[in-house]
Amino acid sequence: MLVDPRASLGGVCLNEGCIPSKAMLHAAQVIREAREMANWGISSDAPQIDLDALRSRKDAIVGQLTDGLGGLATRRKVDVVQGCALFTGVDSLDIDGEAWTFDQAVIAVGSSPMQLPGWPEDDRIWDSSAALELREIPSRLAIVGGGIIGLEMATVYSALGSDVTVIELAGQIVPGADAEAAAILHSALIEQGVTINTMTQVVSVDAAKSALTLKCDGAISGQITVDAVIQSVGRRANGANVNPATAEIEIDGRGVIAADAAGRTNATDIFAIGDVKGNPMLAHRATHQGHIAAEVALGNRAALDTNLIPSVAYTNPELAWVGLMAAEAKEAGIAHKVSSFPWAASGWSLASGGGDGLTKLVYCPNIHLILGAVLVGSNAGELLAEFVLAMEMGATLGDVSLTVHAHPTLSKPIAFAAERALGTLTNL
Repeated sequence: MLVDPRASLGGVCLNEGCIPSKAMLHAAQVIREAREMANWGISSDAPQIDLDALRSRKDAIVGQLTDGLGGLATRRKVDVVQGCALFTGVDSLDIDGEAWTFDQAVIAVGSSPMQLPGWPEDDRIWDSSAALELREIPSRLAIVGGGIIGLEMATVYSALGSDVTVIELAGQIVPGADAEAAAILHSALIEQGVTINTMTQVVSVDAAKSALTLKCDGAISGQITVDAVIQSVGRRANGANVNPATAEIEIDGRGVIAADAAGRTNATDIFAIGDVKGNPMLAHRATHQGHIAAEVALGNRAALDTNLIPSVAYTNPELAWVGLMAAEAKEAGIAHKVSSFPWAASGWSLASGGGDGLTKLVYCPNIHLILGAVLVGSNAGELLAEFVLAMEMGATLGDVSLTVHAHPTLSKPIAFAAERALGTLTNL
């Protein structure tokens, strides 16, 4: 039996996350490409944006997929109950006032957008879910938080016509990502008209009838006046929402439920998967954990024993990475070297209108094992899969460099980065 408070299946990713955002990002990409073709001698009129039609298209895509999940649940003989489940004991639940018992349970309640304290209640202050509703295209938009979600929203709304300002507390956008790759994305966003203020904090918000005024402190001090604000400062696990204490389940102060590699919590017959287990809060990680929990619940031996969880920012250009970054290796005292290949030397990237881009490898200097990889450029998220597979298989630089890559393709810089590390590169 599957219990969910939504009328449609699919969770955050499908209803108010990955899928609707990618539909909007596709529209933004088409708009940008049409503008950029003027540099190729192909010009067109400024796009006329029918917001209602765009919103309907996005919702139709989500509806098609959620309907498909409903049909899949029926064919798989899964009983779907719409409601909110709360534990009442180690083997019992309350679902909207009705008592249930179970032999085994899986907690997959996800996460929610974090809210900044002290901000006023105002319809012009959106979280990431509200931003994906496409309520309007504000003339002036501030995005507080320069992580993946915030930058994807900056990519969308700047293409649609908003004057976008990103405010990030850390010293770079996408904190935790490779600094060199993040700098390339930073420059690209500025070129697209996005204003980015790092090392800056919003200390107060004044919600007047005419506009919202953000008082900032840090590298940029003063006031920013906008018509709407998106809060994009991370997500919080929803573990506390299911009353875990009554089932004797361990949970920390951030709403994260502890579970092992097999998904088991300290309550033997209760599993936890996805965002409720903490970072990284990514749909593909949650799906794999769901597979593992199902196998273990049926008595099979299984575990998710990898830390190779790919991360992708679907910005323009895309930023994608997996494994150990150079800064992390340095901080941990891990022996490593770095090799990279600039996409400015990639024939296909230039021929297809690509700008600055980078393929970067972190590797063991002794046995040439690949420890981490980062890409920034067109389709970086798709290209990253080769590195993930290579690292899972224990491939070396030689394995990657001696694999024949089609020419011309965006995958060629993957082999080139490995060749550069080995000293066999002839393309630079």
